[in-house]
Amino acid sequence: MRCDVVAMMGLLVSTRIWLACDVTDMRKGFDGLAAIVQLQLIEDPLSGQVFVFRGRRGDRIKLLWWDGDRLCLFCKRLERDRFVWPNALEGTVHLTQAQLSMLLESIDWHRSLRFPYG
Repeated sequence: MRCDVVAMMGLLVSTRIWLACDVTDMRKGFDGLAAIVQLQLIEDPLSGQVFVFRGRRGDRIKLLWWDGDRLCLFCKRLERDRFVWPNALEGTVHLTQAQLSMLLESIDWHRSLRFPYG
């Protein structure tokens, strides 16, 4: 049974979604991931933005976000596949909610990236 995590999160259209491109230690929980957001991504973990992290093997992913009342953590592990991830070794990549949904379903979201012209 599949569930649409992005819809369940109830994100506003204006919510920014960031992939942390470097590898993350998947043993980290709320505090460890919030520290990465603050110290490495230079963002506020309580801003309402969604921060997405992936482990070294690519089979685990964690989402950290503030829903307005509490800090939330979503974890997902794939048994036979890997999450599609950008080739960047560090920094962040911004995703749309549709791209995040595709990422969580192991669909190649790269083809849906839109770049400004010029």
